[in-house]
Amino acid sequence: MARVLFINVGSEGHINPTIGVVQELISRGEEVVYFTIEAFRERMEKTGASVRTIDGDKFIKAFISGGRNYLFERINGLLRTADVVIPDVLKQIEGEHFDYIIHDSMFGCGYLLAQILKLPAINSCTSFAQTKASFENMLERLSKNIPTEIYDEFQKLTAMIKEKYDVEIASPYEVFCNPAPMTIVYTTREFQPFGETFDQSYKFVGPSISSRLTQEEFDLTAIKGRSPIYISLGTVFNRAMDFYKLCFEAFGNSDHTVVMTIGKQNQIADLGEIPQNFIVKNYVPQTELLKYTKLFITHGGMNSTNEGLYNGVPLIVIPQSADQPMIAQRVSHIGAGIQLNMQSLTAEQLRETAEQILNNQSFLKAVGDISQSFQQSGGYQQAVEEIFEFKSKNDI
Repeated sequence: MARVLFINVGSEGHINPTIGVVQELISRGEEVVYFTIEAFRERMEKTGASVRTIDGDKFIKAFISGGRNYLFERINGLLRTADVVIPDVLKQIEGEHFDYIIHDSMFGCGYLLAQILKLPAINSCTSFAQTKASFENMLERLSKNIPTEIYDEFQKLTAMIKEKYDVEIASPYEVFCNPAPMTIVYTTREFQPFGETFDQSYKFVGPSISSRLTQEEFDLTAIKGRSPIYISLGTVFNRAMDFYKLCFEAFGNSDHTVVMTIGKQNQIADLGEIPQNFIVKNYVPQTELLKYTKLFITHGGMNSTNEGLYNGVPLIVIPQSADQPMIAQRVSHIGAGIQLNMQSLTAEQLRETAEQILNNQSFLKAVGDISQSFQQSGGYQQAVEEIFEFKSKNDI
């Protein structure tokens, strides 16, 4: 048995793919100490992990203080989280022994902690992977005409981290992508853009889909046999009451059963009259619901996209932020769905796009092909196989 330090303080999209991995590690005898924020404590404790938390409010405040207009500002924001994460983690594990570290590809200063603790490291990548070359090309493309003080801030922050923690940061790539000798990527090479360019240190294990270990109040018998359209903007970018009302206009009183989730921060009563063919909830068991769904209208987060495609469901992707435009483009490129723009979206366009997908077998064929590749890739079980192979090679 080995002791594993798992660092992951990010959002639902960064946490959920690791649930099955942690459960599988523990079932195979590993002891996992998992760092996250308080909001995910209960979810991760149900895996059997020992959960430690950092201050989520301080973490978010530090991250957004770097700025939001440029990618380089987000890199600076990640550097600012070092003084929230690193001292807290080091204090809470003082005197403990760990055999290796698994860290998130973006949040939690995993690359820095691995260097400080001198532990063999594995990177947990919940979005599309980036090589150093591809990241630097993207950064150069997105960094034209940005203020010089943003670069100066990066230099100051890296110098501060060198002085405080005796760790060198050679490039923005190390901050944003947290590279490690092995990277677990929760998709397939077929779905990953330019998947063939990644070397064997990148392990494409496919979607890590497991029980969320939560009890949601939703009667699945209400939709079995009815093949609903499912609408969700995820857990972060879902304050979109105008969009939900537009969905009423697009599909209200049609022949389609529609399940729509609006997030826990919105009030169902604020939507007004709900069409009879709609089932509206604040939250639903998405992984279960998608087994019965004929069309998924989504924001295009990696988790939601993976879960839809895994279950053979074609997508309408309406990206909101972050990596979602890139994911939407990939869905469109492989023919598994259509990308729409939220700003110009009309009820008529949404309705016509839904009918286009539902009445065209090419979308089902493309979704079927990617679904097969996802289901054959192994998911969290394959991830743990790769972790144990890594252990063997590193005499852990």
